[in-house]
Amino acid sequence: MNPPPDGERRRPRVLVELVFLVLWFLLFARLDAAVGKDFATAHAHALALQSAEQALHINIERSANDWLAGNPLLAQLAVYLYRLYYVVVAGVLLWVFVRHAGVYRQVRRTMVAMMALVLPVYWAVPMSPPRFSLPGAVDIVARYDILAVESWTHPTHYTAMPSMHVGWSLWCAYAVWSALRGTHPRLALVPWLFPLLMTAIVVGTGNHYVLDVAGSVTLLAVSILAASLWGRFAPGRQQED
Repeated sequence: MNPPPDGERRRPRVLVELVFLVLWFLLFARLDAAVGKDFATAHAHALALQSAEQALHINIERSANDWLAGNPLLAQLAVYLYRLYYVVVAGVLLWVFVRHAGVYRQVRRTMVAMMALVLPVYWAVPMSPPRFSLPGAVDIVARYDILAVESWTHPTHYTAMPSMHVGWSLWCAYAVWSALRGTHPRLALVPWLFPLLMTAIVVGTGNHYVLDVAGSVTLLAVSILAASLWGRFAPGRQQED
């Protein structure tokens, strides 16, 4: 793979980058809160997805949920990771910015693309999670809520497809892999365990279906492509972007 051009290797200015990211995250949070409010449609989509999973013999959500609900210690650990994953996301973004400027723009563009691309999916295909639509499923995050602020941390809008918990964990793995693959190729494979762990957590806690995870993988792949095209066809902005 060819090294990035000089404009790509230079680290963006800290203040400009910070302002851009804060404003973008605030906009995303506002738009995200406005989608997925139609329970009837979300429930219908969830039933259709359950039928598809049953046909594919991958409908493991209920058995995984039952198993995790029967292991309180693991369930509590899962809730901690489910709640605090964003600390890892922020830490990875900061680490790449400080230590690996050569790949920072690409991974940041990928992050921005993920947020931009997921919102139309949430608007078009609201999806109720297993904890609401799968009979007998236990809402493990609510049971072991470490923050006890259900309306803020465990919202009721119906945006299960794709799972952004898995999406962000995939982004973290991609970012670290991008930074380390040239110098530490074996070590660069380790971060991919994070999305595997997050997949087990979101399925076991009753927050996502297996096909939601497949949607997350697709989202990351499309976002990487979009970010690459962004960098390729906007050379005039590489100094500021």
